[in-house]
Amino acid sequence: MPSLPELREPLTDGLVDVRGGAERDIPEILIAYQDDPSLYVRMGQLRPPSGAELGRRAERAEADRVAGRRLTLTVLEAGDDTCRGQIHVHSVDWDNSRADLGIWVVPQRRGRGLGSRALALVAGWLLRESGLQRVGLFTESDNDRMIGAAQAAGFEHEGVLRGYTRERGERVDNAVLSMVVRDLRG
Repeated sequence: MPSLPELREPLTDGLVDVRGGAERDIPEILIAYQDDPSLYVRMGQLRPPSGAELGRRAERAEADRVAGRRLTLTVLEAGDDTCRGQIHVHSVDWDNSRADLGIWVVPQRRGRGLGSRALALVAGWLLRESGLQRVGLFTESDNDRMIGAAQAAGFEHEGVLRGYTRERGERVDNAVLSMVVRDLRG
């Protein structure tokens, strides 16, 4: 199984930087979940993560990247190393050359374009550097802000998968968005 690429230098567009996730991000992550009590729900989790869980994820991160399973990247405002959000590369399917992204941004920085800029940087980097041919994003069909951010990043809205995921004991419709290699050329 191929490895996910190592991000040696942060991705940047001059306004947003994206670097590898790190243990030093844990305090800001915990604060974000505290400041937005619905964040864990939007991220498809049963409850907010604990500091210990985040620490274990950080310890496994390099092994997961090398094994090609998952990757966590941190969203920053250019010139500042404070975690403003994260992008999770997950559901990697090397047989079909695709992966999915999940993203969150701290409540105080939403609506400023950080998410869409970070998605564009990461999706383009993955499609150019990893051998993946498709990067997808699934979100609840009523999550207009996420859908808008993904479209602003260059993702195509493909439609809605009815009852696609089971979350908190209920079937949930998911909007599907994607970016594929040919989108980078056009």
